[in-house]
Amino acid sequence: MRDVAIIGVGMIKFGRYPEKTVPELAGQAALLALKDAGMDMKDIELMASGNLYQSNAMVGQRIMQTIGQTGIPVINVANACATGSTAFREAYYAVASGAYDTALAIGSEQMGKMGLLGGGAAGGDPAYSTEGVLGSGLMPAVFGMAGVEHMRKYGTTQEQFAKVSVKNHKHSLHNPYSQYQTEVGLEDVLNARVVSWPNTLYMCCPTGDGAAAAVLCTMEKARQYTTKPIRVAASVLTSDPWTQRDLTMPDINTLTRHAAKEAYEKAGIGPEDLDLIELHDCFATAELLHYENLGICAEGEAGRMIDEGATYVGGKIPVNASGGLLSKGHPLGATGVANVCEIVWHLRGEAGNRQVEGAKVGLAHVIGLGSACTLQVLEKV
Repeated sequence: MRDVAIIGVGMIKFGRYPEKTVPELAGQAALLALKDAGMDMKDIELMASGNLYQSNAMVGQRIMQTIGQTGIPVINVANACATGSTAFREAYYAVASGAYDTALAIGSEQMGKMGLLGGGAAGGDPAYSTEGVLGSGLMPAVFGMAGVEHMRKYGTTQEQFAKVSVKNHKHSLHNPYSQYQTEVGLEDVLNARVVSWPNTLYMCCPTGDGAAAAVLCTMEKARQYTTKPIRVAASVLTSDPWTQRDLTMPDINTLTRHAAKEAYEKAGIGPEDLDLIELHDCFATAELLHYENLGICAEGEAGRMIDEGATYVGGKIPVNASGGLLSKGHPLGATGVANVCEIVWHLRGEAGNRQVEGAKVGLAHVIGLGSACTLQVLEKV
């Protein structure tokens, strides 16, 4: 396997663009990434496009119609919330394998105000339908129940989960790409409308429209274009192993733990070596659980981490300096590549007022129930 570098990233501000098409949104992000890399479409040898809600509409080829049809291979990817990050992984392996020297990964989605529907494309499987088994197919219920189980086992409080929302909204104030740039206080979060206890409205991610892109190439070629190549130290994709678990409680923990173990082994690091993390905080409960799943704290210690401010920018291990999904937004297909963009900006020292100083190693994480988990470990060279 060859060393692969990211030499260009770009994304549009997440929000709502009813006047735009998906290819237009994605094309904007792609052109930003190409400009950042100092390339244009004639330099790209393969493109991987991630989009979930238009997955049968040849989105990748339609994007090419807006930015340049060069006849290269186009891969269209749909993989739940991990759609964009799976497209990134396809681009990574295309280069790492030696088949191509350059590749472009794009994640895009246009969701408007449709919300996080639980398994709307599950093909009628009752376990993953909108109602699901005892309602567990609905995403707020899944992550609400996961939070309640953590409370039962470890004494975690609703206030500790709410502090995740306070932190991420505070971080979003410094992110021009965030859908919402509004600070909220702890009482605001706790007193907001309950969506699925313990998650209130401010503890649930908004959905909308967005796109992000990344240009990857061999490390050798990267030196021709930039003095700040970012090495992809590991790119991992896992799915749930078979167990006899109760389907009323989908497992959001094992999936990430298996992926983290593999990613750390491939990158030759441990969680203690990370300088920042962008993780999948679709709900506030998810972020705390993933502290433990990613190994940045011991079992049952996630509540203590948020109480101590360890995951704020300026803390021991900043998490979701971008504002996370809770503030940045979660247009499903775009999220995975957007997380990569954020890590790259920090490793290059280009994250502005939200910069994690001295960042050398970062991790981008996405989980899609159904199931898929991606982890990208990125290193400053």
